[in-house]
Amino acid sequence: MSKKKILIFDDDKVILEVIMIIFEEGGYEVEISETSHDIIQKVSQFQPDVILMDNWIPNIGGVEATKLLKNNEEFKKIPVIYITANSDITALAESAQADDYIAKPFNLDDLEEKVAKYMKD
Repeated sequence: MSKKKILIFDDDKVILEVIMIIFEEGGYEVEISETSHDIIQKVSQFQPDVILMDNWIPNIGGVEATKLLKNNEEFKKIPVIYITANSDITALAESAQADDYIAKPFNLDDLEEKVAKYMKD
């Protein structure tokens, strides 16, 4: 069985490193990106099972990047978990058409649980 894949978009290198280590130790294949303008290309190349999307990511931002994905026939079924420190995270995640969300700062166990929820076959 092949490893499940997670694609993470966040411009915070520390968060990227921590999340990457946690999920790689959990047996996932992880790819990261500090920008979101080429989301379709990245998703097409990596074919992730789940995407973690930060709100404040250059160049087009998390909402627009997620919308691009969700409006693409080929990729709209890939679950996107929206991650942000904004107080209006529910509205942002809804606006982006994300499947779920988690607020920063987050508990790593909560993040792992949320990802696992969308990894079911």
